[in-house]
Amino acid sequence: MQVIKNGSIILRDNELVKKDILIDNGKILKIADNISEDALAIDATGLVIMPGMIDVHVHLREPGFANKETIATGTLAAIHGGYTSVMPMPNLNPVPCRKEDIKNYLELIKKNAYCNVFPYASITVDEKGRELTDFKMVKGLNINWFSDDGHGVDDDLMMEKALLEAKKENVLLACHTEKLSLLEKGASLHVGKTCDALKQIGISNDVEAKMIERDLILNERINAKYHVCHISSKESVDLIRKYKKLGFDVSAEATMHHLLLLDTDVKDTNYKMNPPLKSKEDRASLLDGIKDGTIEIIASDHAPHTEEEKNRPMDKAPFGIVGLETTLPLAYTYLVKKGIITLEKMVELCSTNPALRFGLKNKGLLKEGYDADLVLVSLDKEYLIDKASFKSKGKNTPFDKTKVSLKVVKTIVDGKIFEV
Repeated sequence: MQVIKNGSIILRDNELVKKDILIDNGKILKIADNISEDALAIDATGLVIMPGMIDVHVHLREPGFANKETIATGTLAAIHGGYTSVMPMPNLNPVPCRKEDIKNYLELIKKNAYCNVFPYASITVDEKGRELTDFKMVKGLNINWFSDDGHGVDDDLMMEKALLEAKKENVLLACHTEKLSLLEKGASLHVGKTCDALKQIGISNDVEAKMIERDLILNERINAKYHVCHISSKESVDLIRKYKKLGFDVSAEATMHHLLLLDTDVKDTNYKMNPPLKSKEDRASLLDGIKDGTIEIIASDHAPHTEEEKNRPMDKAPFGIVGLETTLPLAYTYLVKKGIITLEKMVELCSTNPALRFGLKNKGLLKEGYDADLVLVSLDKEYLIDKASFKSKGKNTPFDKTKVSLKVVKTIVDGKIFEV
């Protein structure tokens, strides 16, 4: 048994209250003002104890792309960022869509992961959009989440078939929404002055919003569990808000880079991501969305690439940045401390809501009987983000040398303590 002593938990909004937490056999056994059990004491003086963060959108790159990231390095990065559970996307090699490949993938995770890993399978076989993955078979392997992230399902009939099958099997589709017919080859940045100044081909808001609209219309008579990945535009937020109000089973996630940065901030390829950084109006709509519950999850879209890849010209460099080690400190520093959301709301967005939406039982709350997945943080240690210290193989971030004031001190996964 272990007992966390002298730490504070969030009572409501930004209010903190001192509590002790007793852990036994990977579970939260007791939360009380003072626990005097004979147990290994963990001193949390001056620290805030929160449920471990859950990232529903990461790229661990293994199998297939271990030069960018591995399950071991990615999950270690998660631990250092305050995450106790991650959900890796299936754009891998092989793509997890066949029974034997999925079993091998799950064994690889079991062998190498430092934290909980709940992988996606692909919506279509090899993410090619031509043949539906066998959802029933995948569900039998305890995977209830499907995505063709990186591609999206372009064909209307295939997407309708996927929604029908998802409804039948009661699984969730997490959709990369990108209408290819509206996307020019080599497009890199959001349409606008920065894009023009850098002589790049632009990506309009319609590329994302029109695909979301297509999916939501298809889903009107089906009402499958539908989740939008990395939402980024005003039009998209408006659509999600509309369909939520109509009672449809729809959810959305946003990333910290879309919540904080604008297309005018773009300096180099570390600001190149898909969807691209957008306008001030788009960002304001995203912030409104997380405040009013239209967007209920903050995810990182952790996308590590090699330095050589990111050093290519803008139109040739891959999309994506790393985020597992920056999301939580950025959220606290630039959302909570600036009064945009409360500390309690941050935990909901980063832990409680992901657990609820994705059906991760006994996770996402500090509650007796729940898994002992916890993070202990200091809220008053200002420091600069240093990409050189990242545990991730990827160093591709626009937030290097950004000042933040939340520091992860310890991460506890199923009762196992990691010093950060």
